[in-house]
Amino acid sequence: MNEASLTAVGRMAMSMGNGDLAFDAVKKMKPLGINPRLRSYGPALSVFCSTGNIDKAFAVEKHMLEHGVYPEEPELERLLRVSVVTGKGDKVYYLLHKLRTSVRKVSPYTAETIVKWFNSKEAARLGKTKWDHRLVKKTMEDKGGGWHGLGWLGKGKWVVSHSVVGPDALCQCCGEKLARIDLDPIETESFAESVASIAIKRERNSSFQKFQKWLDYYGPFEAVVDAANIGLFSQRNFKPSRVNAVVNGIRQKLPSKKWPLIVLHNKRITGHKMDQPINKALVEKWQNADALYATPTGSNDDCTVGNNVCFRYWLYAAIKFKCLIVTNDEMRDHTFHLLGNDFFPRWKERHQVRFGFSDAGPEFYMPPTYSVVIQESAKGNWHIPIASEHGNEAERTWLCITRANYRVSRKNLATRPEDLQPLDHNKGQAGSSTSKEVKFKSHSLGDSTSGNTVKPVQKEYKNLRNIQSKSMVSDHQSILSKIEASEELGNCVIDFQI
Repeated sequence: MNEASLTAVGRMAMSMGNGDLAFDAVKKMKPLGINPRLRSYGPALSVFCSTGNIDKAFAVEKHMLEHGVYPEEPELERLLRVSVVTGKGDKVYYLLHKLRTSVRKVSPYTAETIVKWFNSKEAARLGKTKWDHRLVKKTMEDKGGGWHGLGWLGKGKWVVSHSVVGPDALCQCCGEKLARIDLDPIETESFAESVASIAIKRERNSSFQKFQKWLDYYGPFEAVVDAANIGLFSQRNFKPSRVNAVVNGIRQKLPSKKWPLIVLHNKRITGHKMDQPINKALVEKWQNADALYATPTGSNDDCTVGNNVCFRYWLYAAIKFKCLIVTNDEMRDHTFHLLGNDFFPRWKERHQVRFGFSDAGPEFYMPPTYSVVIQESAKGNWHIPIASEHGNEAERTWLCITRANYRVSRKNLATRPEDLQPLDHNKGQAGSSTSKEVKFKSHSLGDSTSGNTVKPVQKEYKNLRNIQSKSMVSDHQSILSKIEASEELGNCVIDFQI
């Protein structure tokens, strides 16, 4: 018996709709000294999810995690679907954060399941009407930004829209600014040590250690250039002129305008083609600028000069200096060597610069000013990126998910009846039929002495009227966001009775 045969048993059980038998096939593996794989759990999970047996479905997921097997998007989508069907909001919340950490960008199919949840009555019923804003803010800061994990915030019907995020990190649908999630310094250091350790074991004659000393002497750099990836872009023959164009172009985008580090295998700077005057002049220019490092023989990952040259060298340099790496290499074949969590994709997102060429010269696709990952805001809103084939973040579709009472559009306000227009406090005098009374009930969060809270509350009320009238014509902010800002400033919670 081996993993393949037991998985086959599980699949036969799945064809009969027997999830328990399929799960038993997985449970037999460990006692037999067999390590279950992700595919081993597929049959049992499929049956339990399709039949709506949510408890057994999550029992399968628990067994997976206990045996070092991590569900991927297809498995998480199945769990999400059964959670939506059964109306289990706590499970949906848990799975959205699982998708955030392991998948980051969801497929269109998973996005449809997410939309079904937020359009459901169960989703509208769940959530807190009051929460500690300071606690939420602090929790998000402690976790690097972009999420808090404290549960559903707000209550009421959700509004799901398709949106894009601008270069200013603002959602063009609701105006909320997305976070650029910080990387853990400890993880970064561990990442660099992992790369160095692998490289040192594989290199000859301590060549990688020589590279480390070279970096200490000539560094730091603000960018590293994968010269082979650039010189061979969309062609078979290596062109130093293309590398030079990219080097000159990226320099203009660096704060110091300093030369980037050019990493290139030594075979690329020798040979009859490199003896041509123009190519020889370019190499000499790079060398004179102390910007070129020629990696020795034995440092090619794929054993061929034409493919992914010197991966460990340029990757280590980019990590060490916390700088940009200019390459179109997606580094998929190397990630399994490094860290077994979501750090590597987060690092790539923050540091990789992709490139292309047009008639005007090289074009650069810089890292976004925000993290392209599922984000949960301090206001309880969600922004979920949908995976796409193109790498242009300006065109990526996002799900913008907010409570219905969060959005106040200028267009809707312009068409509202007079009695629903923003309060004009200059006109709303006593006896006016259109004036509305707004009552505030303040709950002090800091000082329990009522005498110490009267004046701040009155002052807050006066300021809030001004904020309210201005916020109605804001492009990106709603009244609610201004109220929340006032609560934070006044250290109180404001209840409205209109």
